[in-house]
Amino acid sequence: MKSDTQLRADIQAELEWDPAVTSADVGVIVDHGVVTLTGHLGSYAEKLAVEQAAQRVSGVKALAIETSVKLAAGLERTDADIARAVGHALEWNVQVPRDAVRPVVEGGWVTLTGEVEWDYQRQAAESTVRNLLGVTGITNLVKIKLQLCSADVERQVQDALVRVFHDAPRQVAVDVYGSQVVLRGKVRSWAELNAVRGAAWSAPGVVSVVNELAVEA
Repeated sequence: MKSDTQLRADIQAELEWDPAVTSADVGVIVDHGVVTLTGHLGSYAEKLAVEQAAQRVSGVKALAIETSVKLAAGLERTDADIARAVGHALEWNVQVPRDAVRPVVEGGWVTLTGEVEWDYQRQAAESTVRNLLGVTGITNLVKIKLQLCSADVERQVQDALVRVFHDAPRQVAVDVYGSQVVLRGKVRSWAELNAVRGAAWSAPGVVSVVNELAVEA
């Protein structure tokens, strides 16, 4: 098990290694494996890159995000400009159903609403927006259309985990309540957690996933 000092050093090294992270103004605080990230980033895309870099480091039990986006002089855009850019980007993304997602922009913060068939479409809408100039944050309120959940969704999720890990994580329980999947147990890394969560979202009929998984240090 890593000490807090070693974990902090590893996270700082990963941030320096990641070419998508250009700012040196990122603070890393570690307390018993719980990591707090602080500082100002030049774009929302870089803010996400910082979070993902921290998640890749083994030993991180949980993340507290206290970073914010502060655009450099000359890179600011009006909300009208951002709204037009978001609208065009969504229209050109083949994974986002036409006219299914509606953006609202206030102070550079983009709120997405609407309804789609699958979670990957909801995620595609968000990923389309995150790299646009002037965006300072995103709230994704796009909903998944309620549909009949497959009777054997638990088996399908477990089968998907076996395909990814060769053997489904032994400490992960998948419980199904109507169209909701609840994940409980422990995983070995954030990458494993994201894979388990992604497998659950890919099951037909699932409209929400409750994540109660813990990352082992």
